[in-house]
Amino acid sequence: MSTQDQNYNDAERAVNKTENSLENAADKTKNTINEYADKARNYIDEQKRNNTESTKEGFFENLKANATEAWEDTKDFAEKAWESTKDTASDAWEKTKDASEDVKAEVRKATN
Repeated sequence: MSTQDQNYNDAERAVNKTENSLENAADKTKNTINEYADKARNYIDEQKRNNTESTKEGFFENLKANATEAWEDTKDFAEKAWESTKDTASDAWEKTKDASEDVKAEVRKATN
């Protein structure tokens, strides 16, 4: 396999890895939203069980506490995905540039 083919394959793998990271982030976000909805229902149910009126303020405080926790989890995941993708994409770009320069040099050599 030529260097150019290998560089293309490396770049393709980098794109696939990025796509998978984004799909995983979307799935995690969807799951987080569903968890928020469940927590809101649980808050309302808990207030009913305690014979306490559910209030908007209490509801928002409950959501705020849950959102803070979920945001930290999401931020950690996104940071890991970013670092992984950034490094992989940067490496693939450098290899592609190197391969391009190699091809240009070969063309110059062949045409001189």
